[in-house]
Amino acid sequence: MEKSMKRTHATKLSTQPAKLSDLIEFQEASVVSRTLIDKKAGTVTLFAFDKQERLSEHTAPYDALVEIIDGEAEITISGRAHHLKAGEMIIIPANHPHSLKATEKFKMLLTMIRS
Repeated sequence: MEKSMKRTHATKLSTQPAKLSDLIEFQEASVVSRTLIDKKAGTVTLFAFDKQERLSEHTAPYDALVEIIDGEAEITISGRAHHLKAGEMIIIPANHPHSLKATEKFKMLLTMIRS
């Protein structure tokens, strides 16, 4: 019984409903991340960006699904800028250079599938 009481936070999340935007908070002049799932097959990570914060251009070896859950962001993929708002998503293909910028505070869910 003692072992079953020592659950990780991720396990607790898997057994009850949660509102994504409540699982992460903004921090002034920062980008905050919280990994929800980290498995061999892929990861699911929440991010919160303060206004004007960014991730510089980089590439990833896997496709990534980005869903904006709050606010607005500019996501540039292979030189083409996309303005996304809450409720919208975009797929970033593997090995395509991309960057992100918070045009206002925003939260996103990033799902990467390794295959």
